[in-house]
Amino acid sequence: MPPRPSDLLPEFIPPQLAQLVDRAPAGNAWVHEIKVDGYRTGARIERGQVRMLTRHANDWTPRFRPIAAILADLPVKAAYLDGEIAVLTPEGVSDFGALQEALGRHGGSREMAYIIFDILHLDGRDLRLLPLIERKVILERVLAKLPVRSPVQFSADVTGQGPEFFKLACRRHLEGIVSKRANAPYRSGRSSDWLKTKCTLRHEFVIGGYRRETTGRPNLGSLLIGHYDRGR
Repeated sequence: MPPRPSDLLPEFIPPQLAQLVDRAPAGNAWVHEIKVDGYRTGARIERGQVRMLTRHANDWTPRFRPIAAILADLPVKAAYLDGEIAVLTPEGVSDFGALQEALGRHGGSREMAYIIFDILHLDGRDLRLLPLIERKVILERVLAKLPVRSPVQFSADVTGQGPEFFKLACRRHLEGIVSKRANAPYRSGRSSDWLKTKCTLRHEFVIGGYRRETTGRPNLGSLLIGHYDRGR
């Protein structure tokens, strides 16, 4: 009997994305994780071969080879994991600037960690329709035998206490938290099932040009910057 379509490991699964909100939700219908400031990355594992895929399906496996090697030894025949590649400070805070520096250095990937917060497919079974809390139980079991100091880490969570957890994250100078509906399935794209609350407001801009100071000194006078609005 040929395998059902749901049994086949997808080549790529577009990630589920979180909506930005001002306040973390309260109540036990939500679980909360530390927000990691890095590169969203899916890991496709099949018969010991690993591909590390960005949120736009670009294959970045060569940049993350040490992490891919660890994933290849996980006790699975086939799996699809969802997480974030980051560089963590000794205090456990993700540092996006350090991540960009590491990507620019030969061998810098050894400084990186892969924080995994979801599992979407496992050994011929599509898990996306399962509640989040069930998927996380399965994920934790898959990662259970990794060493404590492994660069591949399970993203722990707390149930309820969203506002309190957010305040604690900000006191520890973290970027914020991600709140997820505990009983929701995995839905690719942005939805209100995942919410992100940030401790600091930040926006990324594109530098289009610069102007030197008119005084003749070798200093930067001004920048021409732009930002993306709905892809433009």
